[in-house]
Amino acid sequence: MTSWLQDPSLMAAILTTWLPFISFLLIIVFTRNHRRLSGGIAVAAVTGSLAGAVFLLTRHWGAGYPIHYSARWLIAGDVSIPFGFLLDPVSLLMLLLVAAISFLVQVYSFGYMAGDPGFSRYYAFQSLFAWAMMTLSISSAMLQLYVFWELVGLSSYLLIGFWYERFSASQAGKKAFVMTRLGDVAFFIGLLLVLLHLGNVEILEMNSPEAAARIDSGLLTLAALLIFGGIVGKSAQFPLMTWLPDAMEGPTPVSALLHSATMVAAGVYLFARLFPFFNHSPDAMTVFLAIGTVSMLLASTMAMVSRDIKRVWAYSTISQLGFMIMGLAAGSLFAGTFHLTTHAGFKALLFLCSGVWVHLYETNDVYEISRRGGRRLKTPMVCLVIAAAALSGLPPLSGFFSKEAVLGALTGLENPVWLAAGLLGVFLTAYYAFRLIFIILFPRGEVQKEPADHRIGVTGGMSALYWAMGLPLLILAGVTVVLGFLETPLREFLSAGAVTHPYGDHAWLPYISAGLAVLGIGVAWVEFGRRAAPQVGFVERIPLLRELFAQRWYLDHAYRRFVDTVIDGFLSKACTKNEDRVINNSIDGFCDFTLDTGHLLSFLQSGKLRYNLIAMFAALALVALYFLLA
Repeated sequence: MTSWLQDPSLMAAILTTWLPFISFLLIIVFTRNHRRLSGGIAVAAVTGSLAGAVFLLTRHWGAGYPIHYSARWLIAGDVSIPFGFLLDPVSLLMLLLVAAISFLVQVYSFGYMAGDPGFSRYYAFQSLFAWAMMTLSISSAMLQLYVFWELVGLSSYLLIGFWYERFSASQAGKKAFVMTRLGDVAFFIGLLLVLLHLGNVEILEMNSPEAAARIDSGLLTLAALLIFGGIVGKSAQFPLMTWLPDAMEGPTPVSALLHSATMVAAGVYLFARLFPFFNHSPDAMTVFLAIGTVSMLLASTMAMVSRDIKRVWAYSTISQLGFMIMGLAAGSLFAGTFHLTTHAGFKALLFLCSGVWVHLYETNDVYEISRRGGRRLKTPMVCLVIAAAALSGLPPLSGFFSKEAVLGALTGLENPVWLAAGLLGVFLTAYYAFRLIFIILFPRGEVQKEPADHRIGVTGGMSALYWAMGLPLLILAGVTVVLGFLETPLREFLSAGAVTHPYGDHAWLPYISAGLAVLGIGVAWVEFGRRAAPQVGFVERIPLLRELFAQRWYLDHAYRRFVDTVIDGFLSKACTKNEDRVINNSIDGFCDFTLDTGHLLSFLQSGKLRYNLIAMFAALALVALYFLLA
């Protein structure tokens, strides 16, 4: 590896990724009892990482070729495992997203977590997460990426279950950890298949055409499907999708961090990272497209009936991640990556705006927030409307441009069902997003008067905590407004070697998409916004559908039945019988044999001399007889 002191890019990559880890160590070892110092160290470290990410992106903008730094890590026979950094458009863009969202969330947390007894521990875990996610983003080899992939899972478990004294929080953390591990097992097996047939798992090597030629097509499809198992787990896609709504038990800034550009988006990023490798298997890409479509539609229906404001945005995250996978599986690296980029901004904004109400009213119930005067908080209310409009795909906000890119990619497919599903998703997204907006804006009944609360500056005060929570909202709102206009430079930046499907030949598509979004908002207005609105959705009027969507299509019930029947009812009982009949009986039999043998041998040493002499004489006589007869 090049000396990092001689290469500015390598030095920036090392400092960008390792500053949060140094922050983690300092807080855990030295400053855990000093809250403000711990927070200052964490924010300073992530600020340095953000500066490094900006430097790397600007330095290599338009380079047209990847920058690869690599050193030998492990060597076993013909197998070589490297460790290093890969700087290309996809990784540099992801690195910037992670650094920017981590920075804004940590600044916001100064206000949200003020007074929490675990303040220092919180910032230590935030730093650990930032280190793992940034290093994952620019890893040069898949085994290195997998190590930090697992560290991301560990740190997300620590953050989801941060308030571990709550039983629901600890259970949510364990559920997230176990369900994502299920996908990671398949991911690791897929990597081993590739490693055995290629001899290494460097990303550039896996993505090369020569690698696909060296692997049998059936085996390539199998490896791609197994690796995609990790994407299904991390990005909460069907069928491993139910852990993400339960992860809302963590602090709201954690929800914003995990569910915007970082933890759950790591799965979609892995898809983009290995896009050429996956693209060599049309059968695997079709499976990915189906899973993304099903996840997008199922999660949208779940969001239509939920009262929990954070869970609605969690379902929305699952749906939008499925939408990104649809764009990538349709053959457009740009569409999936661009929607990942815009989604990072407006989804973080949705969670952070919601966190203001959750922090003040100590409830996630959107009807309770409305009843207690949530609309009086002007800054989060305006920012929430902007973010929801971007999520719905309304022009000229960023979500409109990225959704049109995905829909444009779907028009290139032979089967029109995929495009129809995408357009249906646009309608459902606009409906459930503005369902929440209208509930908060138009409360039914008398609005409760809340006392001024200095924690968030309800009275308009200029307190430090108010600005700590308010400034990230304003910054993200500005990004949401302007990011879509950067579509052309981002397309040029990401287009090197990528297959893109511009929608210029389908001029009708943006009008259809925007019309469906407006229709969804109109239906939400009729049911939740107008003066005589019952604030009961059309789905909620059908008990069967309401229960089906509220119970998440009974996926958790299916998992529970599987565990009770297969794990507990069959495997556990079989293991118990094996332990009783084979292991325990074998040990008991060996012990009995030892005792019986010892009892017999005890007669050889009775302590009486004449018996010992007789036994010795008999033994010598037998030996002599043996030699005489031989």
